[in-house]
Amino acid sequence: MITVTRLTGQPFAINPDLIERIECTPDTILVLMDGTRYLVAETMPDVVAMVQEYRAGVISRALQPAEQPPAARPELRPVVPLPTRPQGE
Repeated sequence: MITVTRLTGQPFAINPDLIERIECTPDTILVLMDGTRYLVAETMPDVVAMVQEYRAGVISRALQPAEQPPAARPELRPVVPLPTRPQGE
């Protein structure tokens, strides 16, 4: 999520993956994939930089080795005992 500011000064967070385009008319408008529009105080270059920083952070965290090795898989056992066949069948 990135944090942007409404023209009223109220900050809010938005998922940058949902931003389809950014318009500058001269106010900055974020247009989402579903057509929703948000008027924000940040400039277009500021929003672009925030999105780039967000995505770079996602990639860098994905490439970091795990701090702990993955846990061993638990042994799977039947929840209900299965019926056994008598010998000789």
